[in-house]
Amino acid sequence: MGLFGRRAPRRDRQPVEASREVTRPRVTEPRGASKLWSDGMGKVATRSVQTLAIVAIVAVAVFVGTRLTLVVIPLLIALVLAAAISPLVSWLRARGVRSLLATWLSLLALIAILAAVMWLVVLAVVDQWDELQQQALDGFDSLQTYVQDLPFQISEEQISSVRDSALNFLQSSAVGSGAIQGVSQTADFVAGFFIMVVVLFFFLKDGPAMWEFLLRPFDGEAYERGRRVGSATIQTLGNYVRGTAIVAAADAVGIGIGLAIVGVPLALPLSVLVFLLAFIPLVGATLAGILAALVALVAVGPVEALIVVAIVVGVNQLEGNFLQPIVMGRTLRLHPLAILFALTAGTVLVGITGAVLAVPIAASIWRAIQVWDGPDLPAKFARQKRAETV
Repeated sequence: MGLFGRRAPRRDRQPVEASREVTRPRVTEPRGASKLWSDGMGKVATRSVQTLAIVAIVAVAVFVGTRLTLVVIPLLIALVLAAAISPLVSWLRARGVRSLLATWLSLLALIAILAAVMWLVVLAVVDQWDELQQQALDGFDSLQTYVQDLPFQISEEQISSVRDSALNFLQSSAVGSGAIQGVSQTADFVAGFFIMVVVLFFFLKDGPAMWEFLLRPFDGEAYERGRRVGSATIQTLGNYVRGTAIVAAADAVGIGIGLAIVGVPLALPLSVLVFLLAFIPLVGATLAGILAALVALVAVGPVEALIVVAIVVGVNQLEGNFLQPIVMGRTLRLHPLAILFALTAGTVLVGITGAVLAVPIAASIWRAIQVWDGPDLPAKFARQKRAETV
């Protein structure tokens, strides 16, 4: 009839509806055992199993590493030292010095610096360690007479417990002339030092080539990520070691001059200890300050001891607020709590060496995460989700 006067037959729409029903996706629900792993609890269980597997692998690696310290520790020390001195090798090569000669010159320079530091430690600390230890313990005994007049009560058992802990630390195998002399006389020390020097030589000579060899199985984005991670790790390690050495030397000189002006005996060994303990973040400066204050307390008096404490605090404040930001920049971008955890874990696993190496290694790992997806693009799980509030 007309354009709108006749209704279309019903059978004309059936093929269209049938075709639409055929193209609809069918959602199949999991059945049987597979359904147990698809709900919320199943996903949690899957992630838990994966997490336990990763933790188990890390635990095995840590266990093996702690059992192979004769190889692992020299390897890590060589890596850190190579990162610190690699700019010198590059500078010499850029000036036309042959690669092998530049490596030997840099290695000999580093060995000379380490030998000078060890000689200074032996001369200033080891030969006077017994006197320094006795001065510190006497200072702690003198301190007991002052704490008795404090408004809060401190029992004799608590004082004795702290004193025994300090005595055990000062007489332990990790500190003092006995430790240094004992380690230096063992075959393990000689073997470890030889391994460290050999590995350091090859790191300085062929470090970039070694990393390129390890990256051969990777292509495209994975290869570029490997290059970024390698460069960021070496740069972070090098900046940390060089910056810490400069800051430690400044602390040692400043505190040493202050101790000499006040008239504290054993100023030279105390300055050397300040330099060495500065490589242990957070707690190193505190330990050095406590030791210097105890020696000043028993040697010259309580007023001078307070002056020593003020000198140590002042030098540390100047170093932390002015020198360290300039020298180290943003090398150590770790929260103090993360530094404390890394420091504790390294000390428990490997001792004093672990305390020194734990923080730069943790900083390097964090820096690698920061460049995982791009030069300025961290890994997805480490990206900032919202603006930080102060």
